Amino acid sequence: MKPIAHRVVLAGLVAVVLVLGAWFQPWARAQRPITLRIQSSVPVASAFYAKGIPLFKEAVEKMSAGRLRIEPLPAGAIVPAFEVHDAVSRGVLDGGHTYIGYLVGKHPAAALLVGPVGGPFGFDPWDLFAWYYEGGGLELYQEFYRDVIKLNVVGFPLAPVSPQVLGWYKRPIARFEDFKGLKIRVGGIVAEVYREAGAAVVTLPGGEIVPAAERGVIEGAEWAGPAEDMPMGFHQVWKHYHMDSVHEPSVLGEIVFNRSTFEKLPPDLQEILRVASQATVARFWAWYNVQNARSLRTLKNDHKVNIYRTPEELHVKILEHWDRVAARYSQSHPFFKKVYDSQREFARLVVPARRVIHPEYRVIADYYWKDELGGLVTKP
Repeated sequence: MKPIAHRVVLAGLVAVVLVLGAWFQPWARAQRPITLRIQSSVPVASAFYAKGIPLFKEAVEKMSAGRLRIEPLPAGAIVPAFEVHDAVSRGVLDGGHTYIGYLVGKHPAAALLVGPVGGPFGFDPWDLFAWYYEGGGLELYQEFYRDVIKLNVVGFPLAPVSPQVLGWYKRPIARFEDFKGLKIRVGGIVAEVYREAGAAVVTLPGGEIVPAAERGVIEGAEWAGPAEDMPMGFHQVWKHYHMDSVHEPSVLGEIVFNRSTFEKLPPDLQEILRVASQATVARFWAWYNVQNARSLRTLKNDHKVNIYRTPEELHVKILEHWDRVAARYSQSHPFFKKVYDSQREFARLVVPARRVIHPEYRVIADYYWKDELGGLVTKP
């Protein structure tokens, strides 16, 4: 081959390589998996972490065919448990597996968005979830992050850890007077309600509750429910466990992402994160409902824990104090009032209707299982 022809062929080959390289580069980049590092705010022993985050991870990675991956990190891996939201906003973390209720120090409306005292207004977890997706709650939730507390965060409800029980106590509570003066670990705005109701409130992260109980720093604590509480080891310190409570009957966790990172994702991957969060709510609740039942029997039969129903008098007192707290915040914080009014109107629609449409759970349950109930409950 003549030198000139050789150079022409070589130049042509180089041009083809450059064209193919330019074509393959974005294709290769598109095929490279995107990994989101997501730290939790709860200990690894928590069912919310041990089951909730794997369900979300599995859904995301399967729906995206591996294009989007989730790297879960336990509480404290990068930042302390209560600093996850700020770390996500700053981009230190891509995402957080947490509770918006931890942000009540920034704004009290956080308590409404996680699921406050009374639901509110009688909400159970599904009513709260319905308010998010059918009652304008999701828009208020994003407005809270974007405009109210101004964090660079976008999020979605995840994994209902509810209804939350009254908790573990050094001695049983037979009446409201037994509750007053107790040194109780409780978090969020509920701490303010309990304090007004006469309890001596102590606020601690989840991982510090059992050590504080062992040292006698606290006389009682709430965390979640049997499925969450047994792995945490509360039964190793206390043997008096009160079930039903109005302090957090409907609690939704959340999955949050750095907004800038989220908005850079292709639209289909953004939608996968949204849909995976919805799927995780349903799938986790199914598992959690069964696990609560199994854990309750294990606590009763194997660990000799005394299981109690809570005095109705205490429920009413807690609701009365909550109404006073909520009224104060409605006067002093316009966004709190905006969210609270939205929840009130949605509850006005769905709560009375559900009581008419649905049969009373107690009627059918008592018909078949009244003896089983008697075998579980201890009289204080």
